[in-house]
Formats: sequence, C-alpha cells, structure tokens
Amino acid sequence: MGARKRLAAEKRKEARKTQYFASARNIPSSPRKMRYVVDLVRGMEVNRALGTLRFSKKAASVDVERLLRSAIANWEQKNDRKAEDGELYITKIFVDEGVTLKRMRPAPQGRGYRIRKRSNHVTLFVGTKMNEE
Repeated sequence: MGARKRLAAEKRKEARKTQYFASARNIPSSPRKMRYVVDLVRGMEVNRALGTLRFSKKAASVDVERLLRSAIANWEQKNDRKAEDGELYITKIFVDEGVTLKRMRPAPQGRGYRIRKRSNHVTLFVGTKMNEE
C-alpha cells in the first residue's frame, strides 16, 4: 500500500473512533421495503424511534429496532455512561443493496421464471445534538 493511501486509511480510522454506529448485513428483505421503515425514524430521538419501531406493523421494523439498540449500546460503551432521555438522536441511517440470490420457478410449457431474493445492508449512526453542532 502506498503512503498516501495509508495516510488516508489512518485518517478514516481515527474519524471512526468518534462516530457511534451499528450495521446489519445480509438482512433477507428487499431494500425498498426496508427504506420505508428507515424513513420513519430518520433524525428522531432514539427513545421515540424505539417506540415507533416497536408498534410498527412492518416486518422490517424488528431488524431496525435490534440495530438501533446495538448502536445505543455502542455509544454507551464508548462513553462509559448510560444515555439519558432526549440526549441521543439518529444522525444518519441508510440502506444499501445486498446480495441477490437468483432462483428459478417452474413455469408452463417447460419454461422457468426467475425469482430474485434480495437482501440489504443497513447502517445506523447515533450522536448527540451538541456533538453535531
């Protein structure tokens, strides 16, 4: 690895130490369905977001709730204290497309229809309002 790339990698690594995040990979639902749930909680305070996810009827909300709890635990571990009410917010959350499994379904007259089983990756960042300003 060249010196310039190494310096850039070290700089990214240092910047990540001050960010608090959690990521879930290869969640077996389509990214489009997951984005509906993610858009519900983007920018919310974490306790309010947990309540929204808890009572959402979407199946993807279970995975996002688990991810949010993990991000809160990561923040608490790095700061050596418990998060207070109204302190933590979801600063950034996004969904990326994961691996697509391609399957064939039998169709009439010897043909086969293609089935695409999609998956997604979700990354969630939490932070305080004072930290962002």
